[in-house]
Amino acid sequence: MKVLASHITRRQIPNYSKGQSTMKTTTILLASAFVLVACSQESAPVDEAVAEVTPQEPEVSIYDAATASPERLAGDYDRDAGRKPAEVLELFGFEQDMTVLDMFSGGGYYSEVIAHVVGPQGRVVAHSNEAYLNFVGEEFTARHANERLANVEILMAENNELQLNEGEYDAIKLALSFHDMYFDSPEQNWLKIDVQKLLAELHKGLKDDGFIAIVDHYAETGAPPESGNSVHRLDPTIVVAAMEAAGFVSDLESDLLRNPDDDRSKSVFDPELRGKTDRYIIRFRKAP
Repeated sequence: MKVLASHITRRQIPNYSKGQSTMKTTTILLASAFVLVACSQESAPVDEAVAEVTPQEPEVSIYDAATASPERLAGDYDRDAGRKPAEVLELFGFEQDMTVLDMFSGGGYYSEVIAHVVGPQGRVVAHSNEAYLNFVGEEFTARHANERLANVEILMAENNELQLNEGEYDAIKLALSFHDMYFDSPEQNWLKIDVQKLLAELHKGLKDDGFIAIVDHYAETGAPPESGNSVHRLDPTIVVAAMEAAGFVSDLESDLLRNPDDDRSKSVFDPELRGKTDRYIIRFRKAP
């Protein structure tokens, strides 16, 4: 496991008998030669035709390859149907060789898939804090044990203490965690976050041509920011307003993870809803 030190972080011509005359042999050989030449001239288009109908192996995208990787933790595959990670990452525009900050990475489900997408020349920084580690339990440990993800580093930073290098990241991801900026639970060691300060730090850390990828649970329309504390949901209009105030502009939205049967008044941890919530997808870039 790599920890950032600045934070608690491959034809034969047939043989003829000797009794045959030389003339006869020559005639036969010449005839055979003409046959061979004729066959070779006629075979070319046949070979081309065969080549044209030869089935080609389908090309596998880096996103499908990432989710199909046998190296992933066994439990991850069970979550894919609800999260659609290949489609989501392709939609946002994650690519090979990127440097990505996985903010509030939790157990690291997305950290690992992104690590496979960006590849060995890419880099993922998985952010976490004490409260998240207590919540996800052993999943985080199993995810990062023995440096099994060679291109992933751990960044430990408590709320309101995040410090990023200027222009370091091609992308920053917040999956099912933006609402946690409005969570407040001292007993769980989760201090209230200074939202604008945190977003200003993300703005500083993002490259000018980079993007911030946000996926979160829909709250009831018009629900106040406190819904992030009570039911762990957030009205997307709050997200957009906060991001615009921090100098970002939305350039992509998607209904890929919508679920009209979700009861937005209930907590996302309700046993009947967990993993099945109605979710929005929004991408932001620095405002011009």
